[in-house]
Amino acid sequence: MSNPVQTALPLASSGADGARRIVIGNANSAVLDAIQTSQNWPFHTAILTGPRRSGKSLIGRWAAAEGIEVVDGADGLDEDAVFHSWNAVQEGGSRAGRALLLIADATPWDIALPDLKSRLGGSLQLSIDDPDDAMAASLIEAHAEARALSLAEGAADYLVPRTRRSFASLEALVAAIDRISLERQAPATMSVWRAALEALQGPEQQKLL
Repeated sequence: MSNPVQTALPLASSGADGARRIVIGNANSAVLDAIQTSQNWPFHTAILTGPRRSGKSLIGRWAAAEGIEVVDGADGLDEDAVFHSWNAVQEGGSRAGRALLLIADATPWDIALPDLKSRLGGSLQLSIDDPDDAMAASLIEAHAEARALSLAEGAADYLVPRTRRSFASLEALVAAIDRISLERQAPATMSVWRAALEALQGPEQQKLL
């Protein structure tokens, strides 16, 4: 398997959540490949789900820049409105090359409206998985870069086996390292890494998970 990479997306940065790059790895490569072939989606529609902080909205913004209609947080909207979006794409999708990406926070998305449930059941189902070790290391490096945080050499090798393997946990870990480093006015070396792990996971963090 090739190592994860960071790919620039055509997006403007805004605030702490205005990520300019997305790490591509085991968890999301199939999703990104599918978005680039939206002309092949059944019923011109795909549904994207995934864990918290996994970059669903960022991927949605990239898809929108590629000309795909995107409904983010679709599972929190009125289902009749979502059904209307689906119908609109069916009416013009094949002629205009339009496609619809519905992003849902809930996994699975529990749809109450029978007509919408049956229609979306035949759409392409896309899911972001949890990152593997290689992608986790790249995410740590990417979050540190976004914070202008300089991690000492060997940080990812030390941190990855000791932290929970999720997008949200990896982001929280780098934020804790940054905070503790600033509080101590010390570089982000192993003593800071250990303190961050303990702050998030308790003293048992010294054991490999």
